[in-house]
Amino acid sequence: MGSLQCAHVLLFPFMAKGHTIPLLDFAHLLLRRNISVTVLTTPANRPFVTESLQNTTASIVDIPFPANVPDIPTGVESTDKLPSMSLFQKFASATVRMQPHFERMLETLPSVSFIVSDGFLWWTLNSASKFGIPRLAYLGMSSYSEAITREAFISGICYGPQPEDEPVKLKRFPWIRLSKNDIDPEIRNPDSEGLAYNELIVKVLSSTAESGVLVNNFYELEPVGAKE
Repeated sequence: MGSLQCAHVLLFPFMAKGHTIPLLDFAHLLLRRNISVTVLTTPANRPFVTESLQNTTASIVDIPFPANVPDIPTGVESTDKLPSMSLFQKFASATVRMQPHFERMLETLPSVSFIVSDGFLWWTLNSASKFGIPRLAYLGMSSYSEAITREAFISGICYGPQPEDEPVKLKRFPWIRLSKNDIDPEIRNPDSEGLAYNELIVKVLSSTAESGVLVNNFYELEPVGAKE
C-alpha cells in the first residue's frame, strides 16, 4: 500500500448504524493523520454520515440503494428502518446490485490507496481486484467472536447430524464447545430462508479470507482472538 502520507482511503460502511459508526470513527482517526478519506453511502444515509463528519475534510459520495427489493419497503436504506429484522438477509443480499454503481464511482475518484468495506459488502472485493485496489474487510464483531464464527462454519456445526443441544468441540478452540442452539436460528434453519442466510455468511467469510481484516479492537484487549 506504500506510504500513508499521501494516501487516499475509501470507506464503505454497511447500511446499519452499528456498522457505520465505527468506520466513521476510523475516518476521524485517518483524518487526524492527514490521510484523505472518502466515505461512500446511499442517499438516505447521507445526512447521518454528513453530520458525523461535519467540519472535516472528508469527502462523501453516495450511490443508489437497489429499488424494488422483494419485501423491502421503498426508501428503506438502513437496517434500523426495516419493518422486521427477519428481512436482514434480503436487505444485505440486495446490496450486490449496487456493484455497477460502485465501479462507476471508482472510475471517477482520485487514485484510491485502499478500500475498507464492511464484510457484508463482500462483493466489493471483486470490484477492488478488478481495479487493482487493495481491500480490507471491516467486521463489526470482535476478533474472538469472528474466529469462533468462522470455525463453527468450517466445523459444520450448523447442519451436522447431532441433536440441537449436543455440544461439539471446535478443533481450533478445543476448550470451547458449541451446540446448534448456540447458533442463530436464521443460520441453522434448513429452510430456504436459512440456507440463503447461510450462503450470505459463507460469501462474507470467503471474501474476508481473501483480503485483510479490520476489527474494532486492539491486541491487548483480545490477544487470543487476534492470534487466531
